[in-house]
Amino acid sequence: MNAVSWPQTRCRAGAAACDITPPVGIYHRMWGAAAHDRSTGVHQPLVATLLWLEPAEGDPSQALVIASLDHCLLDAADVELLRNSIAIQTGISPQQVQLAVTHTHAAGLMSRSRADLPGGELIGPYLDGLAEKLGAVATQARERCQLASIVYGTGHCNLAQNRDFYDEARQQFVCGFNPAGRADDTLLVAKVTAEGGQPLAVVVNYACHPTTLAWQNTLISPDYVGGLRQTVEQHAHAPCLFLQGASGDLGPREGFVGDTAVAERNGRQLAWAALAVLESLPPTGTRYVYTGPVVSGATIGVWRHEPLESPPTAWRVEKLEITLPYRAELPTLSATEAELAQARAAEAAANFAGDTLLARDCRARCERLSRQLWKLKALPGGPAFPLRVALARLGDAMWLFVPGEHYQALQTTLRARFPKRPLVVATICNGWQPGYIPASAAYGQGIYQEQIAVVAAGSAEAIVESLASRLASLV
Repeated sequence: MNAVSWPQTRCRAGAAACDITPPVGIYHRMWGAAAHDRSTGVHQPLVATLLWLEPAEGDPSQALVIASLDHCLLDAADVELLRNSIAIQTGISPQQVQLAVTHTHAAGLMSRSRADLPGGELIGPYLDGLAEKLGAVATQARERCQLASIVYGTGHCNLAQNRDFYDEARQQFVCGFNPAGRADDTLLVAKVTAEGGQPLAVVVNYACHPTTLAWQNTLISPDYVGGLRQTVEQHAHAPCLFLQGASGDLGPREGFVGDTAVAERNGRQLAWAALAVLESLPPTGTRYVYTGPVVSGATIGVWRHEPLESPPTAWRVEKLEITLPYRAELPTLSATEAELAQARAAEAAANFAGDTLLARDCRARCERLSRQLWKLKALPGGPAFPLRVALARLGDAMWLFVPGEHYQALQTTLRARFPKRPLVVATICNGWQPGYIPASAAYGQGIYQEQIAVVAAGSAEAIVESLASRLASLV
């Protein structure tokens, strides 16, 4: 072999970012065990980063706009509000916008359904303002769009660990670090560079729940994503766009704490791994070619970077809808409302009795049931959930944008089936519903992700097969 090529995409690209930090005092409670409702300050700002991509010949009607927001999850109506704002202000279709969240649990629960809770009155105005901000920053990214190349590299980082842990003493599964569990450590990095060599953006695709900070934390924070972004941007001199991979069963080894220093450390760990990949990448638009021997003390084989003769410009974006049947034992609205009423009565009784520990547990139970009710009300009617996915073939690479929270098997299986092409896997994209989609083996074990799943066993495997078939057609 006398030449080595890295997977690349020749296109037009532009990037922009803005601060989207909510006001201090906004409703913040994301954890059932949290004792607070309102945020008390800001650890690091929340950021929205947008990447505008077009075919090399410059056709805005074929543009793919990727927006990454430091939020945990958003209601379907607000996802559409944000996508529509970007589309209207830039003159494209909302379907061209892929809206992803980094999934930080320290951003707060930004749902208008929380309007009647302390700080909840700030949520609606914040989201309306966020829509305006995203439209403006998308316009900036479009205006900066220029001829560019993307080069892809793969590395590894052991920040993410399996989080389905079996507590032998109590004979139950808990959501926490499982030292014996399998964890995908794949880290995919994409460097976007203008034709003249100017860095435009760095995309980091990695699967790990941003749950370093938990119920003890009262500060607005992007969790480890903030430290990742800060460190990468300091060295790469370009916006860093993070895309959350299939992390349903993955989380940081050290997590569920209130110490922001731990979140920063986790972010730096991932950042240094990403920067190692970044430094290993060749100049975009080139391949590494053997040019022959040079006689020195030894006879040296000389290699050099040469321009690609035919830059990869393939451009194809498709939509796919996968029908996932609801599980037969899905709780009903009436049953959930009755349970919630009982839990609230139990909390009131515990408070009256001065039993603070029981009151805390009852409050967490109320929160869990409130979210179950919220989720059930938002599910589409009928016997099945329509999972709407976007897939793209951009040059040598494939990109996948999928709603919901998926187990790591989604990305490991698909990447194993397409080993010669980088596959960017962005989950919780264009919506959080239907929530967790665990592997069939998780059903019936009492794992949290399975307990709150709304789709039937076998859904995860059906998704993989449907996506594999469509991805095969793209290549």
